[in-house]
Amino acid sequence: MKWLIVFAIICSASFAIAQNINYTASTPAAPVVKKFLGIPLKDSVDFIRWKLTLQQEHYTLQCNYGISKPNTNGFINGGAAVSLTGKLIKEKNYYRLEHNNNQLKLAQLNPDLLHISDLDNNLLTGNGGWSYTLNNINPAITNKIYFTAKQNPVEDSIVFDGRTPCGVPGIIPAGQLCYKIKWRIILYGDETAKSGTWRSIRGTSGRWEIVTGKGGQLIYKLNSEEGKGMIYLIRPDDNLLLFTDAKGRLFTGNEDFSYTLNRVEPNKS
Repeated sequence: MKWLIVFAIICSASFAIAQNINYTASTPAAPVVKKFLGIPLKDSVDFIRWKLTLQQEHYTLQCNYGISKPNTNGFINGGAAVSLTGKLIKEKNYYRLEHNNNQLKLAQLNPDLLHISDLDNNLLTGNGGWSYTLNNINPAITNKIYFTAKQNPVEDSIVFDGRTPCGVPGIIPAGQLCYKIKWRIILYGDETAKSGTWRSIRGTSGRWEIVTGKGGQLIYKLNSEEGKGMIYLIRPDDNLLLFTDAKGRLFTGNEDFSYTLNRVEPNKS
């Protein structure tokens, strides 16, 4: 049975930068990112670690990149590094970074989160290890969201993978040490188009429903088998899910992981 969900990005009312804003993240290395950073497209890169500062009319950027070192959050042989600075241009709800005739676009999801897009403003989809979301190192923890959701047809089931920090409420028992959470969430739709069943790699399952959050955002509320709300997610486009709390406030990640899940093929292991 088909179910329908549609998503559209809207513009923020104001884009002025009153002071320097610092972002961090670890992301994959899409061709558009490699080109901007001057990394040869043929080079093998597992992930890129970002330190980005946005100022009134320019930016500074430091990135490390390379092959991940097993059982660590670093790179084999320390990886490689690149530093850039250049002109910062604000266009509606997008930032554009310019350097040596190259450019990189970042969509502002809310005051704390940026997401790398292609030059046509499509948000990039990550993988099971890393997403393309950059995190404010001094988050405001706000319920402001600069996109909204409408309806668009999708498949009967959709699969999202990712790794996040450990701050999703109710997932890690109090007192248990945790560095990251590995996720696979599968949503199955039903004929209502606003509910269905779900299960995760963590052995949890239940029913999900779409509820309307503040500002009209459509939030996926994943309930336990007992009917209690466990996980709250919002979807900026077809291929991404962002974790929120029960009040619709997006979570801000750290230099290693963001609270973003990425859509994958259903048969991907």
